[in-house]
Amino acid sequence: MNERTDRIDVAHVRHVHLIAICGVGMGSLAGMLKARGLQVTGSDAAVYPPMSEQLAAHGIPVLPGYHPAHLTPRPDLVVVGNAISKGNPEGDAAIAAGIPYVSMAEAARLFFFAGKKLTAVCGTHGKTTSTALLSWILENAGCDPTYLVGGVLRNTDASFRVGQGPLAVVEGDEYDTAWFDKVPKFLRYRPDVAALGNIEFDHADIYPDLDAVRAAFRTLAGVLPADGFLAAGIDSPEVRRLLPAFACPVRTFGFAPDAQLSGRVRALDPDRMTFQVTANGRHRGIYEARLVGDYNLLNILGVMVLCDRLGVDDRAFRDGLETFAGVRRRQQIVGEAAGILVIDDFAHHPTAVRVTLAALRDARPNRRLVAAFEPRTNTSRRNVFQQEYAEAFDAADFVVVCDVQAAAKAPPPDKLDVARLVADIRAPGRAAERAADYDAALALLAANLRFGDQVVFLSNGGFGALPQRCLELLQVREKGE
Repeated sequence: MNERTDRIDVAHVRHVHLIAICGVGMGSLAGMLKARGLQVTGSDAAVYPPMSEQLAAHGIPVLPGYHPAHLTPRPDLVVVGNAISKGNPEGDAAIAAGIPYVSMAEAARLFFFAGKKLTAVCGTHGKTTSTALLSWILENAGCDPTYLVGGVLRNTDASFRVGQGPLAVVEGDEYDTAWFDKVPKFLRYRPDVAALGNIEFDHADIYPDLDAVRAAFRTLAGVLPADGFLAAGIDSPEVRRLLPAFACPVRTFGFAPDAQLSGRVRALDPDRMTFQVTANGRHRGIYEARLVGDYNLLNILGVMVLCDRLGVDDRAFRDGLETFAGVRRRQQIVGEAAGILVIDDFAHHPTAVRVTLAALRDARPNRRLVAAFEPRTNTSRRNVFQQEYAEAFDAADFVVVCDVQAAAKAPPPDKLDVARLVADIRAPGRAAERAADYDAALALLAANLRFGDQVVFLSNGGFGALPQRCLELLQVREKGE
């Protein structure tokens, strides 16, 4: 606790206002607060699916932009999203008025995780899918869990659940909690159990280098209690190096020969894979999942380790795994028209782009793979991964790269050089084009997509609604209009 949060008595809070409510985590928290019976309001400057749809479904009003007037009537508590900086007129007005304020992570702990056994799923990649899978397995097994996921589960059409059982699950983001509390979110959640799948450089807007990222994840070792537990993705060299810092019990998973829990894919179809699991060198069983690709197998193995620790038996694990439908915007099929499959995906880090494209290629080897990419994050707008992005598209046959949006957030010389990226993608003989904006990207796709293709849109944002617009264009083509 700290002096600011010590003064907050959640039992007396009736009205909560969230600034930057449309972020996935903030929007989910808003829904949880509404489910608790509180009055919930919020504001944001950018609204797009799926969170805009979820907020509307819960009857939570979203005020446009940021203005002090949004604090009338006066809320009992303000939650400040990490998209808000010092100097934001609404955030500054809340503090000046003496309204109690917290970060999203602090609010989640105060209202929903206190008194529960909390599992945090951490790491640079795979957090959302792994958190969603664990949450669904626990819910399907009748554990009545509370969970907060950074994406919408297709099984439930929700990103959260307020349960009455003793277990809680949260996506343990390493991004900082708020401008007034510059520590990783997972530190403020204070988990009892954690998974750490991998560590890579990311979030270049807040971490200057890999050493800073290492230091952030090292704090996880300090927050897990000695009687806690860590599921560790030992394939990651950075995770492997960090393991001696943990005082709690650790169980490793991965493809490495010394992983305590390992697996390999035996059969792969477009929408299902069969895999074998080995535990401590002994055959554990053959499993099936509606997730595909080696990177998803690693996610599954990490969740299996967590389920073992949480007391979920193998039968319940299998049932939850086999019925898990995935997360929206993770290899999500938008539709098919004119013989072309349209897929929406959240991948933006070069590693995520690479493994996602590899999985799509492996799952549908007879389809040409077309990728449309939007460098939208604070990291991808910068040139820190200039060469890594050039190599991330190796599995694609044709690539469209949109110019950097919100370029002012990554001014020269830090800005990603899209022209150079396209040239580098072309170097091995691969087709690639640069698009000045969303309309230009759609025009390029319309001119180049052909029967039998699969086209995937890669962005952590709305991408100008291009997946749906592309499908609609293909539907018109199919009708011959």
